[in-house]
Amino acid sequence: MNKSNRITLWLGVTLVASLLLLMLVSLAYVPYGVNEMDIAGRLQAPGPEHLLGTDQFGRDILSRVMEGTQTAFAVGAVSVSIGLAGGFLIGSLAGYLGQWADELLMRLVDALMAFPGILLALIFVSIFKPSLFQTMIAIGLLSVPSFARVIRSGFLQLKEAEFVKAARGMGAGHASVIIRHIVPNMLSSVIVTASLSFSTAILVEAALSYLGLGVQPPDPSWGGMLNESQSYIGKAPWFTLAPGILITVTVLGFNLLGDGIRDLRDRRA
Repeated sequence: MNKSNRITLWLGVTLVASLLLLMLVSLAYVPYGVNEMDIAGRLQAPGPEHLLGTDQFGRDILSRVMEGTQTAFAVGAVSVSIGLAGGFLIGSLAGYLGQWADELLMRLVDALMAFPGILLALIFVSIFKPSLFQTMIAIGLLSVPSFARVIRSGFLQLKEAEFVKAARGMGAGHASVIIRHIVPNMLSSVIVTASLSFSTAILVEAALSYLGLGVQPPDPSWGGMLNESQSYIGKAPWFTLAPGILITVTVLGFNLLGDGIRDLRDRRA
């Protein structure tokens, strides 16, 4: 692993760890109540009392972006879990069984990938009542095809490997072959996909909340805060910068982490 790849990996680890720490701190402490209003102190510039300033209702921006990390990580974790579960079911059946099962399942995946992801998410949350729960499900469904393709590829490569054939020759059943021999050898690819899907989930959630179809006010969301701040960009730029920077740093961190893990895996391959 060259110096550039090491820097990419450690920068990703540092950014993600910092955001995770901020999220953990927000579970125990925030400077002010996230919905605590102070109309007299609305759009107050950053200072000792409010380190990142206040919004149009006098709410502390630092407190709201801190709690917004909980929303971001919750959406990322749940949606990636849904995508991984669905993708593993489809990808493992397609890759392990092959033949007609592979053809049928992968045509289904191709059909899902033919539509822009954000469009499918918009349709889903528009049909149902917009909420954090619906947002998680919608984004999770969007990530199923990417997991399915990665897992199918891993099964196709590994099911004919010599150590898998040896395990079958020694009497190992299908479940044992999959759990003990195939899955452990494709974990690195799945982890890379999960990291990249995590950043995509956070970005899509921010976009949906910005459009009013994700997390609903007054619950804090970085995308929702961007929507609220757009009328005050000239008067209170700090209102826009705080959530915008956090979205950028979070997406960048998970992308760098995924790229770093992929480079590390390629070096060991």
